[in-house]
Amino acid sequence: MKKNISVLAIMLFVIPALFAQAPKGLGKSDPEAKKILDAVSAKFKTYKTVKANFTLKVENSAGKAQGTKTGTLSMKGMKYKVLITGQEIICDGKTVWTYDKSANEVQVSTLDNSAGNITPQKLFTNFYDKDFLYIQNEDVTRGGKVYQVIELTPIDKTKPFFKVQIEVDKVAKSIVSTKVFEKNGNRYTYSINSMSTNADIPDNTFVFDPKNYPGVEVIDLR
Repeated sequence: MKKNISVLAIMLFVIPALFAQAPKGLGKSDPEAKKILDAVSAKFKTYKTVKANFTLKVENSAGKAQGTKTGTLSMKGMKYKVLITGQEIICDGKTVWTYDKSANEVQVSTLDNSAGNITPQKLFTNFYDKDFLYIQNEDVTRGGKVYQVIELTPIDKTKPFFKVQIEVDKVAKSIVSTKVFEKNGNRYTYSINSMSTNADIPDNTFVFDPKNYPGVEVIDLR
C-alpha cells in the first residue's frame, strides 16, 4: 500500500510543475484546462494547514471493485501526516517515519527535498516527475454541483499509468476526486470526503513518538 499512499499524496492537489510546456512535437495542452488547474493551485497555496478525509477505491480492468480503504491527510508547511488502514507516514519537515502496524515496525529516513522526492507539498514530482498534456472534458453534475473534468496524459510513456482524470469543484476550485488508470488495467480512485483548511494543528502531530507504539521495532535508515 505504500505506493498507493504516495500516489494519493501526489494526486490530492496540483502545483505549477504540472503546467510546464510540453516538448515540441508532442502536442499542446488545453489553455482552458490550464486556467482551471492554475486556479486550484493558486487557492491551495493560500492554505496554512490542510486536513482531509479521503477514500481509496481500487478496481480491476473489468471495473470490478477490489477493495476500498479510508484515510486522513494533515499538512502544515513542510510537515505532513498520512493515515490509512495499517500504515502511517509522518514527517516533521526533516525526518520521515513510515509505520507498518501489522509488523509493528517503523522505518526512519531523512526527508529528501530534491525535485524527485514525493511529498504532499511537492506534488507531481518524482513518480510524476515529467510534464503532462491536459485537456478539459465535459463537465459533470452531481447533487446540484458542477464538476470540471481534466484529463492528463504523461509525456513520459514509460510511466506505469497512461491517464489521470481529475474532477474539480467548479465553485470551490478544489479537487474532489482523482482517478489513475494504470497500464495493467488497475484503476485507483481517490475521493476527498471532507477537507478543512487553516485549522490549528499542533506541531507534535508530525512527530513519531515510540512511546505511543509499545514494542515497536525502529529501523533507522538515516
